[in-house]
Amino acid sequence: MASDAHGHVHDHGHSHGHEHGGDHGHSHGLVAASIKRSRAGLRAVLASLVILGLTAGLQIVVFVLSGSIALLADLIHNVGDALTAVPLGAAFLMRSFKAEKYAGYFVVATIFVSACVAFGESVDRLINPQPLSHLWALAGAGVIGFLGNEAAAVVRLRAGRRLQSPALVADGYHARTDGLVSLAVVASAAFVALGVQVADPLIGMVVTVVILRITWQSFVTVRDDPGEPDGLAAEDEGGHGHSHAHDL
Repeated sequence: MASDAHGHVHDHGHSHGHEHGGDHGHSHGLVAASIKRSRAGLRAVLASLVILGLTAGLQIVVFVLSGSIALLADLIHNVGDALTAVPLGAAFLMRSFKAEKYAGYFVVATIFVSACVAFGESVDRLINPQPLSHLWALAGAGVIGFLGNEAAAVVRLRAGRRLQSPALVADGYHARTDGLVSLAVVASAAFVALGVQVADPLIGMVVTVVILRITWQSFVTVRDDPGEPDGLAAEDEGGHGHSHAHDL
């Protein structure tokens, strides 16, 4: 009886150690890593959304005052850029790498649509030219667009590289290039001030070409996404390995 009791106690202790150790190792290996990545991704997406939202808001005011098609082309793209935060944020919230890849393709589609709209508006303004006003405000809006996009790019690129998220990295380069495109609005204001009115829609078309180039680069980046980040996979394997050790 004593030996049976001893064996029973031994079995009970082994069972307890297996259940506690296995669950503990599994939760801290798989769950903690994915939650940490999800929260970091959401913070980056929300921060860039706020920055681009404020930038677009300021540019809308200037567009209403100036009527610049070059600014409109840049504004349309900035608004679309801000909206890409929605699917990216949802993907990070779901902690789904497949959803993250689909969100990346949504970013690409959004960039392409904004290019089409900007091109159409540029052609219309070329055929039906309209005088511009508030040129200093227009140039200021271009500077605002550059600073806002660059700030959003820094947030996205840092987080994207750290989290190994091609979709977030692609959106970061997209924002950075948008910042340079915003400087084209400043050039538009300068040319119009010199009396070259046709420069405004022409610069709008140049912006369209740049956006199309970004579209292709972003598509390639997302298409080549390998899937689950290496670091996260290694941490997951470490968590599972810990639990199997307790199973022996």
